[in-house]
Amino acid sequence: MANATPDNTPNPVKPPKPHARLEKWIWILIYGGLFTVILGISTGRTDPALGWSMAVPGGLVTAVGLVLIYVRSRLNDK
Repeated sequence: MANATPDNTPNPVKPPKPHARLEKWIWILIYGGLFTVILGISTGRTDPALGWSMAVPGGLVTAVGLVLIYVRSRLNDK
């Protein structure tokens, strides 16, 4: 008796989530970019050049994440 559930009980099937990978990357880009911007601002108090070189790419990465939210809203879920 390897199976604890009776054989006649149907297993629920989860519907596929077609854009799960895109949604994962959206939030990774947004949070990673914001974290880098914050680190750049903090670092900019002691070394302005290094602070800007961290904050600007972080802002660009955040912007890419925000653009991907718009792209995701336009994709067809079918």
